[in-house]
Amino acid sequence: MESTLNDLKSRRSIRNFQDRQISDEELQKILEAGIYAPTGMGMQSPKLVAIQNKEVIKKLSALNAGFLSGPDGRDPFYGAPCIIVVLADPSVLTHVEDGSLVLGNMLNAAHALGIGSCWIHRACEEFASEEGKALLKSWDITGDYVGIGHCILGYPADEQPPEAKPRKDDYITYVK
Repeated sequence: MESTLNDLKSRRSIRNFQDRQISDEELQKILEAGIYAPTGMGMQSPKLVAIQNKEVIKKLSALNAGFLSGPDGRDPFYGAPCIIVVLADPSVLTHVEDGSLVLGNMLNAAHALGIGSCWIHRACEEFASEEGKALLKSWDITGDYVGIGHCILGYPADEQPPEAKPRKDDYITYVK
C-alpha cells in the first residue's frame, strides 16, 4: 500500500519529453491499467486509441490547438511521442466519469513505470468536429463516441519532476 500511495503522491504532469518512443511493453501495461479502471455498472463505455505515428500525432495536435483560447503556435501535446485518446459512448450515463477513471489509471500507471504523462483536454471538441469524425472513421471506429481526453506519454526530458503544490487545508470535511 505504501508504494501505491507514494506513486499517487509523487506523480506530476510532465510537459517536456525526450525524443524517443516508449516501449511496446510499457504501452501495453499502461493500456491494461486503463481497461481495468472501474466503470459505471461495468458497462465499459470507453474506447482507447493508442497513437505512436508522428504524422497522425502532428495532425491531432494541430486539430487540438485550433480549440485553444488564442493561437500561440505551441504544441498542446508538448512533443510527446505517444498519445492515448480516450473516447466514450455517450449513451452510457457515466461515460464522462468512466473515461476520467481510465485516464487517471493510465496516468498513475505511467508514473509507476517511470513514464511521464499529462492529461490534455479538448478531445470533446476535437471529435465533435468534422475533421475529428473523419479521423475516427479512418481508424475504423464506428458508432457514437465523444472525446473525453488525451493521455500524453513519453520519457521525461527533465530529471526532476515539478514540485507538488501544498494541499489546501479544507480539502476534507468529516461527517461522523
